[in-house]
Amino acid sequence: MPAPSGFSYASHADGTVVITHRDRKATTLRGDRAAKFVAEAESGDAQAVMARWTGAYKFGNERMARNHPRNKGR
Repeated sequence: MPAPSGFSYASHADGTVVITHRDRKATTLRGDRAAKFVAEAESGDAQAVMARWTGAYKFGNERMARNHPRNKGR
């Protein structure tokens, strides 16, 4: 699975965090969720953290679905 890329985030003075993916707004976090996100993003792989928080990541079942008989030849 390729590593997530294209994510960025901006923290605002009011405590709001806006996560974008390829310059399009993906989600907005406020309050405790925003603080928890920033702490997690700064401590690990920020791209993977942003992909997980926005829900824009692969779930691992794509290969199984591709091999299902009804999807053969697609």
